Amino acid sequence: MGLTKPANNLPEDHARRVREMFARISPRYDLLNHLLSGNIDRRWRRRVVRKLAPLLPANAQVLDVACGTGDLSIEFFEASKAKIIGLDFCRPMLELAKAKTRDVQFIEGDALRLPFADATFDSVTIGFGLRNLSSVEGGLRELRRILKPNGWAAVLEFSTPARGLRGMVGFYNARVLPRLGGWLSGSRSAYEYLPDSISRFPNQTELAAMMRDAGFAEVKFENLTGGVAALHFGRRSQ
Repeated sequence: MGLTKPANNLPEDHARRVREMFARISPRYDLLNHLLSGNIDRRWRRRVVRKLAPLLPANAQVLDVACGTGDLSIEFFEASKAKIIGLDFCRPMLELAKAKTRDVQFIEGDALRLPFADATFDSVTIGFGLRNLSSVEGGLRELRRILKPNGWAAVLEFSTPARGLRGMVGFYNARVLPRLGGWLSGSRSAYEYLPDSISRFPNQTELAAMMRDAGFAEVKFENLTGGVAALHFGRRSQ
């Protein structure tokens, strides 16, 4: 991580540090997301909704985990009119989300201990949040747990680019992001953490295998922007 790791690196310490980091950068989080991605992040979120919304039953309930400032939650509501709940563990991010809309319910909660009973939701999404958890495996198990049978999970996350793009993307992540993101946000460590967390995250096929191990069926993925990001799907079969 770009932030200094403690010697024991306990899961609760990891969560606290990530929460504090996002709280620091929350005032400019949306601006930097759009600026540093060239607005491609909007296209990625729309892709999630276009793929998932047709699979929803009538009067569907959808949980958007690690919702941040609510962009994916809002995109989903506007396209589907489903009942959307956005959940995040960083209160300043949630306050920004709540200021954007009254059509989505935003609540504070931990992605590794979701405050819902088993089989509550018709679908669940997590956009650019899975890699921030202290346990990816634990996060995937929680996503499956709160899904109803035959419900779909969608995981949007940075991934491993195609070979021809890796050098350029690596240079951008290592050299441009920390400087530009740090300058605009006032927290260079947050934008050192970003490429480091991406480099340590499972690649597309590894994440698909982890989803199967967590109990998801019909797992599939598609690369977005040459694999800079990837969209994974999995269904809870029972």
